[in-house]
Amino acid sequence: MKKILIVGLGLIGGSIAKGLTKKGYEIYALDKNVDTIKYAKKNKIIVDGFTDNIEYIKNFDRIIFSLYPKTFVDYIKKNNKFIKEGAIVTDVTGVKTKIVKEIQNLLKSKAEFIPMHPMAGKEKYGIKNADEKIFENANCIITPTRKNTKKGIDFAKKIARDLNFRKVSMLSIEKHDEMIAFLSQLTHCIAVALMVCNKSDKLVDYTGDSFRDLTRIANINEDMWTELFLMNKKYLIKEMNEFIESFEKLKKSIEKEDTKEMKKLMRISTKRRKKFDKE
Repeated sequence: MKKILIVGLGLIGGSIAKGLTKKGYEIYALDKNVDTIKYAKKNKIIVDGFTDNIEYIKNFDRIIFSLYPKTFVDYIKKNNKFIKEGAIVTDVTGVKTKIVKEIQNLLKSKAEFIPMHPMAGKEKYGIKNADEKIFENANCIITPTRKNTKKGIDFAKKIARDLNFRKVSMLSIEKHDEMIAFLSQLTHCIAVALMVCNKSDKLVDYTGDSFRDLTRIANINEDMWTELFLMNKKYLIKEMNEFIESFEKLKKSIEKEDTKEMKKLMRISTKRRKKFDKE
């Protein structure tokens, strides 16, 4: 239980490695970047790691994949023969419907894949920005299917607890993708749209905290988020349409100087936002 392989030592994989190492786990890693492995070993984030020894994976009963969704699926297609019989595999992937059943079918009865999604991150990438504190006061979602066992679910829960997540929730893969479309993907879409709708190069000279806070996530990993948006297009487009409808309602109330409607929307907004304030 305490010996784990992490495949992919980016920001999230590296942060998981740091957090679990501090909790007494033996963490090993596979990553395509040799400098990443060297940095992780030098800073005692991992015990050992490799860039090209794919068969190394067969030594582990517990594996955490921290890869982009398509890369994750391709990796399992190519290398599932090396995964140990009876191993428990989990992930950090931001979409589930498009990948979970495929990966579980690829692994068949050989190994158990219990999907997980840490709702945490920051706008800097790579192992050098890894920080286990990003999980503190954050949420973690586990998305079991009928193919999962109590043993697999308990493993995912223990990892989440040991990383100090504030709350661990259980959702179906469909409900996860629906929630993520609104809570994460839509917000990134709004931030990107806001940053590209005004071409002035002087905004930084005049801006205040409200604009900085609202656009913090516009500093975006284009490869990863393009993949996430497209793989969850069904739910994301639905949420975008509902947002446009709400935005139009507010716009019309301003055009018509309907202060009653404006204040009503603001009261609803304020009431709902207070539930998100952290103690």
